[in-house]
Amino acid sequence: MPIDINELRDYRGGDPAKYRLYMEQRFKPAEWVDQVLVEDEAWRAKTQELDHLRRDANKFQKEVITPKKKAKEDCTAEVTQLKDMQTRIKEIEKELPLLAEKRDELLNKIANIVDAEVPISQDEEEDNLVVDLQPTPPDNPELPCPQGKLTYQLPPTKPLQHDDLLWRIGGYEPVRGQQVAGHRAYFLTNAGVLLNQAIINYSIAFLRKRGYQVLQPPFFMNKEVMSSIAQLEDFDEQLYKVSGKTDDPSGSSEKYLIATSEQPICAYHKNEWIDEKTLPLRYAGISTCFRKEAGSSGKDIRGIFRVHQFEKVEQFCITHDDLEVSQAEQKRMLQAAKDFYDSLGIPYRVVCLVSGELNDAAIKKYDLEGWFPGQQTYRELVSCSNCTDYQARGVGARCGIKKQVQKADLTARASYVHMLNSTLCATGRGICCILENYQTEDGVKVPEVLQPFMGGMDFMPFERGPMEATKGEKKSKKN
Repeated sequence: MPIDINELRDYRGGDPAKYRLYMEQRFKPAEWVDQVLVEDEAWRAKTQELDHLRRDANKFQKEVITPKKKAKEDCTAEVTQLKDMQTRIKEIEKELPLLAEKRDELLNKIANIVDAEVPISQDEEEDNLVVDLQPTPPDNPELPCPQGKLTYQLPPTKPLQHDDLLWRIGGYEPVRGQQVAGHRAYFLTNAGVLLNQAIINYSIAFLRKRGYQVLQPPFFMNKEVMSSIAQLEDFDEQLYKVSGKTDDPSGSSEKYLIATSEQPICAYHKNEWIDEKTLPLRYAGISTCFRKEAGSSGKDIRGIFRVHQFEKVEQFCITHDDLEVSQAEQKRMLQAAKDFYDSLGIPYRVVCLVSGELNDAAIKKYDLEGWFPGQQTYRELVSCSNCTDYQARGVGARCGIKKQVQKADLTARASYVHMLNSTLCATGRGICCILENYQTEDGVKVPEVLQPFMGGMDFMPFERGPMEATKGEKKSKKN
């Protein structure tokens, strides 16, 4: 899913210096831009050589060989010369795709632009920009403000954490899950299942009222399609490969489980021209998600906050190729997420992430972090990104009508839609946050907006005491 190569070609109106700066802002090697240009120049030189050879061969045949043949003169030497030219043409025709592949492999490493609002830093704790706090703290701090410089009165704390609460209401069975499927596996049971389904159904109703179309995508994708959307490191750190040759005896196509519905919905309009009159398109993606969490060893071991399998409701929106329009759409999507958590009564803060934490596709990312009173900290619930046309190029999703472009207009660009994505709710994390915020001495209250989706249930009583410590936890306490 690369940028447009013409954005790096100064003779086509591009500005390579701008992209060197964007790479520096992302703390990635700016020299990658120059490496692309070197390979592009090699490809262009070879392309020009091919064009000249074809022209010369056509001219030689037309002006030398054909007249000699008509005059019945011997042209053996000339025919040999032409064959040599044609052999060289075939050689270059084989070389060109290899040169283009080498260039494009480097081009795929060049990230998107960086939005002007994004703090240029690698330090999340200090420099993430806090843009909203709800409810507004009594001391009413001035926003936006870098996270490390912001002081304010935190929301109230509570005694129990989500894993303990979910166990006490009889909502999950982690040990039995691990016996069946290994590390981070679990069974949701009774109140846990009801709460999970209530969040999904409330999320669907919430987005449908805002005009979203509801999609439930395939849960696995062909590698070819996935690689046009996901970054290479995602294959190692996030994605599970699907094995088995039932529908593909030759093993010619590899498949991967999705880590988010964003991935298949990106390809929902693969290789389509989308009529601008139909934009914006707004989708609510409902899916189970699968993640290896390879880089999270030792983090959030207890509970269902960080697991390999979970349900998620995603906002995915498509606009035409205008930066101001997609920037406004990102703000609208973020507001929808804020309204959702306001309706659930969850305290939160919204941060604009530092540039060093952006993936290649996103030009700006907001995180909505819910308050966990048991853990006495904010944790990420929502990630809201504007990827402009970066992903659309990978899947060939164009917009507008096909136009004839004048050859003299070297600054002309193909028009691709802008794609944006935002979590509405990953249900596991939503459950964790609700449990900590709605806990009482003898159970957990059900948020009012979820009660109709739980058959009118307004309270989940504790059914058992705290979960017994594991052998590892007992051992660590002794030490």
